[in-house]
Amino acid sequence: MNPSHTLRSLMLLALVATTTGAATAEDARLLRSPAIDAEHVAFVHANDIWIADRDGGEARRLTTFQGAETDPHFSPDGTMVAFSGEYDGNVDVYVVPVEGGEPRRLTWHPGDDDVRGWTPDGERVVFASGRLNAPLPVPRFFTVSTAGGPPEPLPVPRVCEGQISADGGRLVYQEILQWESEWRNYRGGQNNPVRIIDLDTLEVEKLPWDPTVRSKDVSPTWLGGRVLLLSDRDHAMNVWSFDPASGELAQRTFFTEFDCKGLESGPGAVVFENGGWLYLLDADADEPVKLE
Repeated sequence: MNPSHTLRSLMLLALVATTTGAATAEDARLLRSPAIDAEHVAFVHANDIWIADRDGGEARRLTTFQGAETDPHFSPDGTMVAFSGEYDGNVDVYVVPVEGGEPRRLTWHPGDDDVRGWTPDGERVVFASGRLNAPLPVPRFFTVSTAGGPPEPLPVPRVCEGQISADGGRLVYQEILQWESEWRNYRGGQNNPVRIIDLDTLEVEKLPWDPTVRSKDVSPTWLGGRVLLLSDRDHAMNVWSFDPASGELAQRTFFTEFDCKGLESGPGAVVFENGGWLYLLDADADEPVKLE
């Protein structure tokens, strides 16, 4: 073979390999359980937590261990990430600086403690645990100080997921943990409405929900004064918003092929997964933006 032809072939192969590698790096998938703050997004990939700039770009691994690290949530000031760590054969609450470092353990119960967020003052981590309920470990919310000490329960007997409002006065939540979460358009007894409870008066408001249709409403979170949630009212799981002041319920995304999952709010926006990719939806935007 002509040496010049061989050289050109090698150069072409190198170019194709470089281009393919770059495209793969820009199009990462299988990203789950995202979180967002003013500057960063965090997510789970291969049972480790990764962090990147809020608009995407290169990600760096924040945690690494043989066990699973899941449920990342940024502190209100953006300096810490709380997460559920499967260390020492059990799932407990941990915190780690956004710059990285050794995680610090906050809970020690033999049952699972699953991180759900932070209190608005940033001094305590919110987590779900079945430690007080018998005979079944039905979860409820607790908070634990980042300085250590015993966890304290919130005054709601059954909560699997949700978020405390920015003023600390209300909790939007789901009572029942759905164990068949991948069943699209499921209409059985696991379905139940999203609720808002006043943490002072304990008065409860249910979001609009038709018991004859029984839409699957999950992952409620606050964005300003509105509640954003995931619902399959249009036969695919999409992002919806609810205004407690007006009672208006509106669909915000319109995906059909894959369900939206892992909705989480941050300053001015929510982040979620769809088809293994992450999307950012600003508070007043009409269309979500895919993160590269």
